[in-house]
Amino acid sequence: MFGGSAHTHVNELLNGLAAASKPLVVSHGGVAVGTFPPNTSAAVRLALQSGADVVKIDVSASSDNIFYAFHDGFEAERLGVDRNIQGLAAADIAQLTYQWCDRPGRRAHVERLAPLLAEFRGKPVMFALDRSWWRWPTLLRVLDGLQMSDQILLKVPSWEFAAIDALRQHRTQYPVLAICSTPEEVNGLPLHDRGVNMVGVELIAHDTESPWFDRAALDGIHRQDLLVWINSETLTTGIPLFGGFDDERVVMQSPTAAWSLLLDLGVDAVQTELPWLLRELRDVRRA
Repeated sequence: MFGGSAHTHVNELLNGLAAASKPLVVSHGGVAVGTFPPNTSAAVRLALQSGADVVKIDVSASSDNIFYAFHDGFEAERLGVDRNIQGLAAADIAQLTYQWCDRPGRRAHVERLAPLLAEFRGKPVMFALDRSWWRWPTLLRVLDGLQMSDQILLKVPSWEFAAIDALRQHRTQYPVLAICSTPEEVNGLPLHDRGVNMVGVELIAHDTESPWFDRAALDGIHRQDLLVWINSETLTTGIPLFGGFDDERVVMQSPTAAWSLLLDLGVDAVQTELPWLLRELRDVRRA
């Protein structure tokens, strides 16, 4: 069981999903194909139909504190504007669309975060909210209004101590996933603090010399009742997030070449833009 006994109820969905499926299939922004852009309700629907258990959503905010499902920094590429979305008011963002996805009768708007999440309230899916920790003083109150604490997983770098303290001060103790690059960062987590619902770690490894390629290291994390999450992506800057065992290797070689080593290491969740292929590999290995 992941997370401490004090948080059993709020972690019930996560533990149920993890018990039924290993690894958990985590869809990066939903499945964005055809006329469906990422970080939208349609992309989430496609992810669920593709076998995802969890959908990672990026969080941005307007200048007047309205939250959106969008990864800032991609405005020029996706919206055709040269301004950061976080410097725009909500009224201006409402006019933006994913231009390549627009078609007669349906414009593909940037979606507000709260309505997107609320559409899936009560469904057997979790949302991992990324790039949000510096917004928590305001965002947590918005999330409270959704009454979806068991469906929301908050990502945070392990060294963002002020953000973790904000969670400690907040009444609703959302499941938390700490991003860690070293064993020292894992060891520094507040695992015995009842005020922080730490359920897992996202392990970053830029090459295969990382200690995370040692099964014993991952076993040690599991002994602390922590879920092990791997990001099977390489950043657009070319930096691998787990030693090059990523979606590019899936396509250029095979799902087996990219993911079997991760599964042999005993990881509990894999984040990918190709959830249907991970689900198929998981099913084959299970059979």
